[in-house]
Amino acid sequence: MTTSDNLPDSRRRAMLGHLATAAAALGTAPLIASADTTAGKAASGKAGPGRLKQSLSRWTSKAPLPELCKRLKAMGFAGVDLLYADEWSVVTDHGLAVSMGYPAKRDNFITMGFNDPKNHATLIKEIETTIPLAKRAGVKNLITMFGNRTAGIDDKQAIDNCVAGLSKIAPYAEENGITLHVELLNSKVDHHGYQGDHTAFGVAVAKGVNSPSVKLLYDIYHMQISEGDVIRTIRDNFQWLGHFHTGGVPGRHEIDGTQELNYRAIATAIADLNFQGFIAHEFMPAGPDPFASFADAFKICAV
Repeated sequence: MTTSDNLPDSRRRAMLGHLATAAAALGTAPLIASADTTAGKAASGKAGPGRLKQSLSRWTSKAPLPELCKRLKAMGFAGVDLLYADEWSVVTDHGLAVSMGYPAKRDNFITMGFNDPKNHATLIKEIETTIPLAKRAGVKNLITMFGNRTAGIDDKQAIDNCVAGLSKIAPYAEENGITLHVELLNSKVDHHGYQGDHTAFGVAVAKGVNSPSVKLLYDIYHMQISEGDVIRTIRDNFQWLGHFHTGGVPGRHEIDGTQELNYRAIATAIADLNFQGFIAHEFMPAGPDPFASFADAFKICAV
């Protein structure tokens, strides 16, 4: 029996009314605060950055670079990816990072790689020349390639060749705080003949060089086409991965529900590994508004 059981009906009803009013007020306070917060986020039109640093590959947008930088920064992006040295200052002047730089501007940049010893002198010279420029500009990452298959060089020999060539330049990269990222690409759809078309090939090279300044650029789009099993592969080989690219499969368009990969889950898996590098969006927008597509990609990966 409670105290209210001894009260007259009129007083009991009044007291219960007061208690109900107080409880309702207390119960709705957090909801009101939550609604205000949600409304504030909606009004800003900007997703929180999440745990991952996101950037956008330069070639995916036709906008002038200064405009691109302004709009990406407003969305929450932290950098712009795949830029030549003469573009770096534009990006950094806008308060964004150059998340990946090129060491050279060549039409055969992808096909000419470290898998063939004939290429080593040229590739090493390009990287040696670019490393001081990158250091002065605050650019931490440079891209390089495994290259297309060459007659007489099987995968085992190609791995050994890559290890030998990259081992010559890795110490200089280490001294200057630069990381070289060798990109994994599919040879089934986009880059016929490319030798570094499976994660195992790239990991064998990275293990052989065994330098903190030589990592793999794991392109999620390309590796889904080549081998699939993306999340488990990333987890199993995480120590060798330094950078990620995105793209919808098939078609290399938006990373939303129109394609087969669950990028929200992939981004979460990467973030859960405490990844400190960049995940760069590298897809061709199919929608009418490219910047809307870029904003959607950012929100998907803001985990």
